[in-house]
Amino acid sequence: MPSTAPLLLLDVDGPLNPFATRLRRRPRGYTTYRFKPADWVRRHAPLPAEEVSWLRVWLRTEHGRQLTALPYELVWATTWMHDANTHIAPALGLPDLPVIEWAELFVPGPDGTHWKSRHIVEWARGRPFAWVDDGITDHDRRYVAAHHDGPALLHWVSPRRGLRPKDFAALRSWALRQRG
Repeated sequence: MPSTAPLLLLDVDGPLNPFATRLRRRPRGYTTYRFKPADWVRRHAPLPAEEVSWLRVWLRTEHGRQLTALPYELVWATTWMHDANTHIAPALGLPDLPVIEWAELFVPGPDGTHWKSRHIVEWARGRPFAWVDDGITDHDRRYVAAHHDGPALLHWVSPRRGLRPKDFAALRSWALRQRG
C-alpha cells in the first residue's frame, strides 16, 4: 500500500551541509567529510577523476535520526541526486531514499522561480509535500500555490546555519496538521 505521509523533499547543500557559514571552518556539532560524487567528477570533464578536487561537506549525524523521526516520506531533492544515497545517507544513518532526477540543472524556472520548482510540482503530482531548500523565495511559493493541487510547505533554511531545532519543529507541526 502506498504511503499516505506527506513527502519531505530534501536539499543537501544548505539545509544539511551549511556551506555558507561565516566562520569558514567546521560548525560546532558537525563532522567534516570529503566526497567525490560521480556527478561532481562528470562536471569537471575532461579532467581525469583523480585530478578532480574532493568536495568538503559538513554534516550533523543527528540530523539523520531527526529526519526519520518526522512523519514524512523522505525524498532527495538535490543536485547530488543518487550520489546523496551513496555519500550523504550513510553519513547520516539514513536508508536509501527516493531521488528526484533532474533532467537539467540550474536552468532558471518561470517567473523568477528556483530551477527546481516546476520539476518538484510535476514530480509530486498533487501529493502533499514539504520542500526544504536554501534557494526558496516568494516566487516559488506563488508558483507552487498556483500549480500544485495539494498542500505544500516551502521551508527556507539558511545555508549558513543548516537545519536547526526550530526547522524540525515547523516541519513536524505542518505534517501533523495534514493528518487532520
